[in-house]
Amino acid sequence: MQHIRVTAAIIVDNGRILATQRHDHDATGGKWEFPGGKIEPGETPEACLRRELREELDVDAEIGELFMETTHAYPSKTVELLVYRAAIRAGTIVLHAHQAHRWMMIDELGQLDWLAADWPIVTKIQSDFIEH
Repeated sequence: MQHIRVTAAIIVDNGRILATQRHDHDATGGKWEFPGGKIEPGETPEACLRRELREELDVDAEIGELFMETTHAYPSKTVELLVYRAAIRAGTIVLHAHQAHRWMMIDELGQLDWLAADWPIVTKIQSDFIEH
């Protein structure tokens, strides 16, 4: 089974978190995810996330601390997610790899149809930010 290392960003702005929706024609079309992507050989996770946010959203981001790591086994591959806090420093979101985006309040995140690998991130965000 293929093992893929990917990054994801938790981007917070005015108490809301950015969620992006995959194109309907993708294998997991219509599902929501935290933006990010595959780590290329020789690339650090932070450099990957900066590159992916530039490519996918047309923004320059500052990558902060590692928020969590999670692994999910899909039928055809295993995805290891390295999730970082991030902030948009320059640019306005232009979607290049998604069909939609939403800024969601933390307690609203559970309303979206997330990719299976992203659900643990939603759960941790809600427990870390709501309970404390």
